[in-house]
Amino acid sequence: MVILGSTGSIGTQAIDVISARPEQFNVVGLSAGGTSLGLLVEQARLLRPEVVAVASTTAATELRERLPGIQVWEGADASTRLAAYDRADVVLNAITGAAGLEPTLATLAAGITLALANKESLVIGGRLVTEAAAPGQIVAVDSEHSAFAQALRAGRKSEVRRLILTASGGPFRGRSRAELSGVTPDEAMAHPTWAMGRVITINSSTLVNKGLELLEAGLLYDVPLDAIQVVVHPQSMVHSMVEYVDGSTIAQCSPPDMRLPIALGLTWPDRVPDAAPAFDWTKASAWTFEPLDDEAFPAVELARRVGKAGGVAPAVYNGANEVCVDAFCAGKLAFTGIVDVITVCVDRLLGPDGPDFGELSVPGVLAADAWARETAAELIASR
Repeated sequence: MVILGSTGSIGTQAIDVISARPEQFNVVGLSAGGTSLGLLVEQARLLRPEVVAVASTTAATELRERLPGIQVWEGADASTRLAAYDRADVVLNAITGAAGLEPTLATLAAGITLALANKESLVIGGRLVTEAAAPGQIVAVDSEHSAFAQALRAGRKSEVRRLILTASGGPFRGRSRAELSGVTPDEAMAHPTWAMGRVITINSSTLVNKGLELLEAGLLYDVPLDAIQVVVHPQSMVHSMVEYVDGSTIAQCSPPDMRLPIALGLTWPDRVPDAAPAFDWTKASAWTFEPLDDEAFPAVELARRVGKAGGVAPAVYNGANEVCVDAFCAGKLAFTGIVDVITVCVDRLLGPDGPDFGELSVPGVLAADAWARETAAELIASR
């Protein structure tokens, strides 16, 4: 195993799964940004990888002092180099945001199985990623996409009518758009069912994350975006469903615990015994489903629009969002302003005077990402 983004939410939970099964997993590499240096040192001492990679030269110097006998790689491309490490059978990409694109492509080019928790790299890379992957080389780690993979085993691709992507609705389910204008970062961070990192938690509250998941599902499973429906399911027990042409719907259900899809992502198609607790069917429970309020939460339909536009439009959606999340958390942008600013960036890109980034390529995607971030920052400053 190589774990990219080891100190984040997915990375730490993956290490919980791995460290409990030393006879099954051997971690040969860890990478992290270097901001949680103490945690990275703890992880390296526990797992004794061959390589630890960080972007920061200062962090690398300290790691060499504190981790004798372990190679330390440094630099902006350290995670990308580690992603292609020839000692790895599986690379878990748990990096946050667009920074995961080049490591994703490096893993695929090296012929290594990619356990993908960094949905942004697939979304912004689009066919650059899907065409680089051999059949079965990308294994989804997101709970929703793991659910799809499991439910799709129930029938042939030709028998699938649609994918039903479930959403908890976040902490503001049931509120109108007007009621969302004064939301604070602390309120947005209070997710009702999942404990996640800052960016994905804010994305879940705006439903931008569900927009990204819709795009990811279309790419992973080659399903038209109009054949993917988002349904709000507050209990987060049904992680997603597949509806077949005969009217049958197959759902994957489990208590909300990321260790299950992480473990399955590391060993697919085999299951890891006792990866996470199962339901207690001796206790009464109720599961509910309701339609998504697209007026209050327009991020999903905006994602559908950029997915249909294709090219670098998803990169603009994602890049603008990352800037908006930072601005919201810093008190520089209202909660509803996040999707408003993303929408303006998308409108400018797709308008008659929008920038031309040429044929889809890695440089073009990165240029579009940079343009989106700059444009979003300018819009935020002007609001």
